[in-house]
Parts: sequence; structure tokens; C-alpha cells
Amino acid sequence: MTARDPVADLRRIAFLLERANEATYRVRAFRSAANTLAGLPAKEVAERVRTGKLTELAGVGDVTARCVAESLTGEEPVYLRRLVATEGTDLDAAATALRDALRGDCHTHSDWSDGGSPIEEMALAAVELGHEYLVLTDHSPRLKVARGLTADRLRRQLDHVAAVNAALPKGFRILTGVEVDILADGSLDQDEELLARLDVVVGSVHSGLNDDRAKMTRRMLAAVTNPHLDILGHCTGRLVASRPAGVKGPGDRAHRPRTRAESDFDADAVFAACAERGVAVEINSRPERQDPPKRLIRRALEAGCRFAINTDAHAPGQLDWQRFGCERAALCGVPADRVVNTWKADRLVRWARTRR
Repeated sequence: MTARDPVADLRRIAFLLERANEATYRVRAFRSAANTLAGLPAKEVAERVRTGKLTELAGVGDVTARCVAESLTGEEPVYLRRLVATEGTDLDAAATALRDALRGDCHTHSDWSDGGSPIEEMALAAVELGHEYLVLTDHSPRLKVARGLTADRLRRQLDHVAAVNAALPKGFRILTGVEVDILADGSLDQDEELLARLDVVVGSVHSGLNDDRAKMTRRMLAAVTNPHLDILGHCTGRLVASRPAGVKGPGDRAHRPRTRAESDFDADAVFAACAERGVAVEINSRPERQDPPKRLIRRALEAGCRFAINTDAHAPGQLDWQRFGCERAALCGVPADRVVNTWKADRLVRWARTRR
């Protein structure tokens, strides 16, 4: 039988583990092995498999070595086959149609802040999923636990993204962005000059989530009326489930709560302001967030809001979580023409710049 590509198989396993929200250490084992083998000649890899010396390489363990050996015989590795067989149920027709209409993802993270993978890996995973663009939205400086980007680091990232874009396949590009903290007074946690340069700005509340209703409403309204804000991220801040051990995300600490109640705010007033100002409301696809809840998606829809169905991905495999947001959006009757990331990249960028 013709040998398979063992590096591609290892990376596919890592992707499926991330999509299934498995622990980071398990994903890292396969990505590390793939990175180690990618730098070696194919003949050396085959010889090490033949002589049983593959596990002498840094980052290659017994399980990953077994997968490599199976790939080189032309067989789909058993580990990969099991993941594919248990990867979940199909979307219903309405959710599938919405997912097929999406052209990109407007909320993603890299290892420049609290993501687990380089920008290049996130971009290539998005290409494989059929995206036309990926908006890179690493955190802003006040969120120190997530290694938020200072203004200088964000400027360096913009230069890096330009260089990466030059090497990516034609027809795909990374759009520049930030997930900016909405501060206690409703201001945005980044230099205005920089916010004006970015393609898309997502704004989210990450602190003071227990503020009283009046204070939180004032805070969110101030942010929504800021001309630099394009998308209101995970608006209630809720957590409906904990992450598995080892899975990273913003604000992870040993004392992180398993669940978190919604922040209290005047949703009708905030959504009315979003509709008036043209700010899109994010439908966050992370399984532990599911934010906003369906009742608020319906109220935002009735208010005339646009939406962005985003993954808030912190790893390549999580980019396929848009299916979860699409399921919830479809259940609430959100039409594709109200979702900004069904637009082509140029239209998305024009929309954001016009708002400025």
C-alpha cells in the first residue's frame, strides 16, 4: 500500500482533539510530534520506524510513534479512525445552510496572547476549513492574565501579519483586529490611533462581571457608542460549563469557577444601541460559553441587530466550532443576511471603516 503522510495524520488528530475540546496536553503531544517529524527527511523517519528509534526524538512518544508507523504502511492510524468515527452528529438543514454561508471568523486568538498556536497555524487551519479570511483578535493590555498586547506589541503583530499574508494561499487573508477590553467606564483598552488602523474590533467585558445592572448597562452603552467598536463580544460573560483540565482560555486560573452567571444589564437598551450604531452582536460558539443565550439572540434579532457567528478559537481545531453557533442562530431564526461574516472580506472591512 502507498504510504500516507504521517505528519498530516498527526496534525489531523490534533485538530480533531481540539475540536472535541480535549485537554491541551493531549493535543500538544500530537502537534509536537508533527513539528519534530516535519523537519526530518522522509527516509530518516522511515528508518527510525523500522529500527524502533522513533521515540528517541524529542516530542515523539509511544502513541504518536505507533500512529506514524501505521501511516507509513498506508493505513489510517487507529487513533485517527476512532476520532473520525466519534466526531459528532450532522447539522440540520437550517444550521448547515448558515454554516455554508459563512466566509470567515471574526474572533480568534494566537500564541501572541493566550492562544496555543502560532498565527500561521491558525491561518492554515482556516484555509483547510474553507474560510476566505480569519480576523486575528488577540487580547488588549489590561487583560494581563491573557498576555494582552501592549500598543507596541500590537504594532509588531501588524507587521508580522502583513508578512504572513504575503506567504498564504491566494484568495485567503488574515484581517487585523483585537479583542479589546471594555473598561469600567466603557472606554476601550487600546490606543485610538491603533484601533483606527485595524480591520475589525471586537469589544468584550472581562472584569467586573458582577457590576450592578445600571453600572453594567452604562458601561456597555458607552462602548457601543464608541465609533471604533464593530462587534460586541460574548455580551453576558456567562460560563455554562467548565473547560476540561488543561484547556486554555482567557482568565484561566486554579480558582476559576466551573460555571458563571450572566452579567445583569438592560439588554433591550444595549441591543437598541447596537442596532442604531451598526454594531454586530457576537454569537459566541465556544461550548462553555454559548453566549448570548437563545432568549437574548431573539431579542437582538427583534431589535434589528446584525450578528457575527464567531468561535473565539484559541487553537486550530476550535475554528470548527462555528457549527455550534450556527445551530443556536438557526434555532432563533437568524437569517444569513444579518450575519456580517457571511460577507466577503472587502465588504466586511468597508463596513468597519465606514462605521469609524
